Amino acid sequence: MNVLDKFTLPIESVDELTGYLQAGAKPKSEWRIGTEHEKFGFDKQTLVPIPYEGSHGIKVLLESMAKQFGWDPVMEDGNIVGLSQGPQSITTEPGGQIELSGAPLENIHETIVEVYAHLGQVKAVAEAMGIGFIGPGFAPSWRLDDIPRMPKARYGIMRETMANTGTLGRDMMFRTCTVQANLDFENEADMVKKFRVGLALQPIVTALFANSPFTEGKPNGFQSYRSHIWQNTDPARTGGLPFVFEDGFGFEAYVDYALDVPMYFVVRDGAYIHAKGQTFREFMAGTVDVLPGEKPTLGDWETHLTTLFPDVRLKQFLEMRGADGGPWSRICALSALWTGILYDSGSLDAAWDLVKNWSPADRAGLCARVPREGLQSPAPAGTAHATVQDIAKQMMEISVAGLRRRNRIGPGGNDESKYLEAILEIAETGQTRAQMMLEEYDVRWNQSVDPIFSVFAY
Repeated sequence: MNVLDKFTLPIESVDELTGYLQAGAKPKSEWRIGTEHEKFGFDKQTLVPIPYEGSHGIKVLLESMAKQFGWDPVMEDGNIVGLSQGPQSITTEPGGQIELSGAPLENIHETIVEVYAHLGQVKAVAEAMGIGFIGPGFAPSWRLDDIPRMPKARYGIMRETMANTGTLGRDMMFRTCTVQANLDFENEADMVKKFRVGLALQPIVTALFANSPFTEGKPNGFQSYRSHIWQNTDPARTGGLPFVFEDGFGFEAYVDYALDVPMYFVVRDGAYIHAKGQTFREFMAGTVDVLPGEKPTLGDWETHLTTLFPDVRLKQFLEMRGADGGPWSRICALSALWTGILYDSGSLDAAWDLVKNWSPADRAGLCARVPREGLQSPAPAGTAHATVQDIAKQMMEISVAGLRRRNRIGPGGNDESKYLEAILEIAETGQTRAQMMLEEYDVRWNQSVDPIFSVFAY
């Protein structure tokens, strides 16, 4: 099917939706690694978030990057809202967070080059504008009303919907930052195993990357407040998807789930039409009120899949979504961690052995406790581990072994396991970055979060 058909031909059966997901399967030789990461821009003088308009705003930042570094502008209603350059894209998230969606790359050495180049470009433009960037999981000092709104119609619809679903959805949109790793699968069985391992270990990753202990300038009682926010965003589209662990799970079961998640919007001729909470299943039946009698296309399905927010998301690849944003070295560490586990058969088997006996209650318990207790959360009962830190250590060992067996050697003669150093120390000591910041807050920062904007700036 060509691109035009995807957006014009109506879907004839649910089998086409399943086939869309199946089409992502690739032989191991074609597996790639994608990395996405967000960051907050701020005025260096006032430490407030940068607006969209104005001489020191996001609009000028994007226009300058397009002019200086050859990015193509992405426009909506006459406003620049993002950039594209080959397989890479830069987007503005709801609260002005700048996100790089990286290219599908062969190894973590290439990821390092990509991230370094991107941050170098951003910094080159931003410094001249008096703008800095930080990447914690949650904005440490700003109130929700302080955050600018981006001129993207989809965010207006989401913001309206979030007011009636969950309790913290708007905080998710406007005050969080994350880093995400995207990885491929070989076939349905491989997808299922990776999906299950990814979901089970996502709380462990949340603990390792916990980096959001402040809200509006004060400790919030969490190590990963971002994770807590996601758990209170929208129960219809977030969470750990217990059905993934049920017998018979596969592409069809995920499609069945996605069909019944309320739609945010449908896009027609570049306009975002509020779907008023009707489902894709109703769209398939031609009973969506805003488009009476109209049937969806695969383009609509592709768009809908991007509005589901589980801890691991299936598209034509798997997205690992459990980590707070952080320093640039940890951006690459996340992709390295998951690559070592999911792209080596021995490591994938070892990771499945680690989690396969966890019950739904065990997994739910980890999700509930880790945002507050981090690596010191108790491990599931009946395991050989006492705490999440113990699980994290074993997880790191599994990943290191997988990366060494991959044996992708970089320019300095090191394999990809080198990039786990940023989180190996956290696993060994049990002290998360959130705990480190809280200690600095009490001991050296005179109970102020302002130093975050200099100490942890990119």
